[in-house]
Amino acid sequence: MITEAINERYTQLSETSCCLSCGGAINHANPQTGEVCVDLGSGRGNDVIRLAEEVGETGHAYGIDISKGMIVKAKANIEKFEVKNATILQAELENLPLENDSVNVVISNCTINHAANKQAVWNEIYRILKTGGRFVVSDIYATSPIADEYRNDPVAVAECWAGAVTKNEYLTMLEKAGFKKIIIYEESAPYEKGSAEVASLTISGYKPEE
Repeated sequence: MITEAINERYTQLSETSCCLSCGGAINHANPQTGEVCVDLGSGRGNDVIRLAEEVGETGHAYGIDISKGMIVKAKANIEKFEVKNATILQAELENLPLENDSVNVVISNCTINHAANKQAVWNEIYRILKTGGRFVVSDIYATSPIADEYRNDPVAVAECWAGAVTKNEYLTMLEKAGFKKIIIYEESAPYEKGSAEVASLTISGYKPEE
């Protein structure tokens, strides 16, 4: 139900001009020539195109999204701008269609809060990253636990607030996945959204060397 609600909402938004991101993870990602990058919740593909440009012909950028409408739009944009080193894939974040230890950088903007099993998402990010690889994610957290009536409401989750966990829960998931050198680049003051109080943050971490 949650996946269907997200698919429906973002397919509708794929043809609008509204901003869908709660942050600028790419601004802290620092992609290098030859690196393999992934944008989770890639939407219309704007950041995928930017990543592809920055890593050059020897690198590659993947965009992964669940929304059929966004997938169609992103593929059209990549074709329009003749981007040869980018690939758009449709998949759930809990089951990423990429090989172990194959990626240098993962970015995401206000997407992981939608996932039903966020720990599984972070475990997947850890799995696909190479040793020494990094993530930079912009997302939201709740200042207090979201009530079950909203957390289990597909529409409220799709609206990018009811799926939020607390900051402590967020950091604990990163630790359980295995990430080190956690850095919070940006963090907003709490603000009301839907029936919750949330805050936005941009956070990074590394898959440690063996």
